[in-house]
Amino acid sequence: MSKEQKDYSKYFDFSDAKILSEDENGKRIRIRGREINILSEPNHRQEKQRGKQDVQVLYDTALPEEFKTIGLGKFYLVYTFGCQMNEHDSETIKGMLEQMGYKPTEERMEADIILLNTCAIRENAEDKVFGELGHLKHLKTEKPDMLLGVCGCMSQEEGVVKRILSKHGFVDLVFGTHNIHRLPHLIQEALFSKEMVVEVWSKEGDIVENLPKKREGLRGWVNIMYGCDKFCTYCIVPFTRGKERSRRPEDVIAEVRELARQGFKEITLLGQNVNAYGKDFTDINYTFANLMDDIHKIDIPRVRFTTSHPRDFDDHLIEVLAKGGNLVEHIHLPVQSGSSQVLKKMSRKYTREAYLELAQKIKKAIPDVVLTSDFIVGFPGETDEQFEETLSLVREVGYDFAYTYIYSPREGTPAAVMEDNVPMEVKSERLQRLNALINEQSRKSNDRMLGRTVEVLVEGVSKNNESMLSGRTRSNKLVHFEGSADLIGSFVHVRITDPMTWYIKGDMITDPSVAIDAV
Repeated sequence: MSKEQKDYSKYFDFSDAKILSEDENGKRIRIRGREINILSEPNHRQEKQRGKQDVQVLYDTALPEEFKTIGLGKFYLVYTFGCQMNEHDSETIKGMLEQMGYKPTEERMEADIILLNTCAIRENAEDKVFGELGHLKHLKTEKPDMLLGVCGCMSQEEGVVKRILSKHGFVDLVFGTHNIHRLPHLIQEALFSKEMVVEVWSKEGDIVENLPKKREGLRGWVNIMYGCDKFCTYCIVPFTRGKERSRRPEDVIAEVRELARQGFKEITLLGQNVNAYGKDFTDINYTFANLMDDIHKIDIPRVRFTTSHPRDFDDHLIEVLAKGGNLVEHIHLPVQSGSSQVLKKMSRKYTREAYLELAQKIKKAIPDVVLTSDFIVGFPGETDEQFEETLSLVREVGYDFAYTYIYSPREGTPAAVMEDNVPMEVKSERLQRLNALINEQSRKSNDRMLGRTVEVLVEGVSKNNESMLSGRTRSNKLVHFEGSADLIGSFVHVRITDPMTWYIKGDMITDPSVAIDAV
């Protein structure tokens, strides 16, 4: 059986499972010698539903005193897979662990708790996590008192949780994306019960404010909304992250102001679909464009956002972004395919023509804009002609960069039951051709920067050369130049001398009178 036709049924054999007790608080089962306390488990049917219930905003989230000593003298290690949203969730997880007294470590043997914060968007991400669990099994044998947990988007999938219960009984803790704030309680439960604890909410929870975050580096991630209501046929996110729910604008703005006060040079606003922000408000008329306009007035040098949906990218947002200032000239605008027929099968709810019109509007309003995108090749039924339409759209828009993926079915999505009839060798060849075209465009774009002077936020020392620094322009281009490590965290001016495909090289300019190009 090929990898793309994975048989999930083998993970659902619970014939040897015994229910020990069951009440309104959950159930306890014994399977293969391990007792498991299931407080709640994922339900795909419930995850599909979009109820009318109000989302509560919770502010009183202080950690109870009795939890603040659980981790004293102990160490934690968090592995993060997937997108920026997962990175941001890990910041919250680390913040809570440190409030509990745990300290960070990079050494597995030193760790008293290891958490895998997982991604479910592609099958290879899932395979990586189960491969990692296989490695950690030996460590768990050596250190039986160490807590090992799986959280994040994979935990929201029924098949994944059942696979963990049946094949990975050494895991101690499974929780999802809606109840991260419950982590201290779940750790306490796992420590004292010595049983595997499973708590995954299928219905999205409330918006929980004031959770601690451990931020590292120069960038601050700011989550502005949760969930997605688009239900693209290939995507598991609406099931793993729940319905769209926006944080209150005053809470987002207060967090951005605090990051500015702390000296952060750049923030990225996060959401599965950031430009749907505010559409769920019933008491105020306040959209993503309004939020960006308000953040535009805050004294923080750079503001980015990801990711957006073309269907929600309106004229008001373009008008606000055109104001520039701290709103950078880089827009990530996922398209997925250049064929209207494929877009319809994907349920993207826009056409090729509508996307091209939007791209031209943005370019007209923001002449220096850099557009990047996402593409899926080999979607069920994609013909050679439809793939050629993707290539022609890439040429017409002129992207500087794109994330490109071979389609892989995700269990539970509508596309998973479509006939996956594009052979893998065809998918691979299409991916190579698409990447070659995007690389060609990236190189041409970088070549046009030769001789220009750009503003670079210095991020660190180059991985390949200790005398070189690396940083990014406003348009998110990677720049390498010679300089000393004390410049990390500051803005410098760099004249471009050597454009490459993946990055550009330049010389630092110290003359303050040199004009800066907006790239």
